Amino acid sequence: MPRTKRAGDAPLPKRFEDLVHVMAPCAISDDVSHENTLEMIDRLMAAGRLTKGQAAYLETLVQLVEAYEAQHHAIDIGDLAGSATLRHLLDETGSNASDLARLLDLHPSMGSKILNGDRALTLDHVRTLAEHFGVRPDVLIA
Repeated sequence: MPRTKRAGDAPLPKRFEDLVHVMAPCAISDDVSHENTLEMIDRLMAAGRLTKGQAAYLETLVQLVEAYEAQHHAIDIGDLAGSATLRHLLDETGSNASDLARLLDLHPSMGSKILNGDRALTLDHVRTLAEHFGVRPDVLIA
């Protein structure tokens, strides 16, 4: 039996203006609109190569999600320093030492060495991690 198509299966419009008619970008005020916005972001990310209009629309949605998450789902790292902050951020995102190594494009064994203090983070590593976790670089420096 063929699968029934859902509204979310239809191809997305190519122009920004047409995407606005599908879902108008607006400030996210609750978890439902947050989830809806994330679903649209997922659809755009799965679409492959984006038009300029789709890319601009995606960037708009990402900025709205970042603003909402910073206000409502921020990770408190105020009492942590350096490696403890990194370990906390990994735990909060369900990541482990292997994920850390992949994120930093290192040999798989390096993630645990960094977490155990056997290897130090480079400045490039700190920048990558700060951007990935959405924190200031100085919180990752012990």
